[in-house]
Amino acid sequence: MTTLAVVHAGLGSPSSSELLAGRLAGVVSARLPGAEVRTVHLRDLARDVADNLVTGFPGPRLRAAVEDVVGADGLIAVTPTFNASYSGLFKSFVDVLEPGSLVGKPVLLGATGGTERHSLVLDHALRPLFAYLRAVVVPTGVYAASSDWGAEGLPARVERAGGELADLLAGRPAAAGPEVDFVPFDRLLAER
Repeated sequence: MTTLAVVHAGLGSPSSSELLAGRLAGVVSARLPGAEVRTVHLRDLARDVADNLVTGFPGPRLRAAVEDVVGADGLIAVTPTFNASYSGLFKSFVDVLEPGSLVGKPVLLGATGGTERHSLVLDHALRPLFAYLRAVVVPTGVYAASSDWGAEGLPARVERAGGELADLLAGRPAAAGPEVDFVPFDRLLAER
């Protein structure tokens, strides 16, 4: 049976990060029948994470959350965007993980924010963090701004990213993307 850990650092209840994480997990679990999904709400572990950073010892709830993440076959990680990067709570939880604990683990990245201008958080903050941890990050990450909720493009991005993680976990080859009409540069110049 495939296990999927879903970590989100949303501060509200519910939060847009929690909603995005749930939608991503829904796609993956629909494509992997019988998959067990374990969700880690970092909001509920904030004090445990802070205590661990000060003492160096995780309490029972934090230890269980870390075991869920490290022991899972795949991971969905979603954070709200603060100051053009991941939240401090999200990064503090990642800092609790032992070095090497995510090596080779398939990961789908997501982030939320108030404006589209922070969408680069996926490629300029999250992707380098998980590359450093040597996780295998799927090509499509999902950023959801406030204006994306209820908009046309978000469900397609969620479906694509969730499908990529599901395919990776199932050992299936990646699905082909849409056909692209490629025109060689020299032909474009000739047609001018």
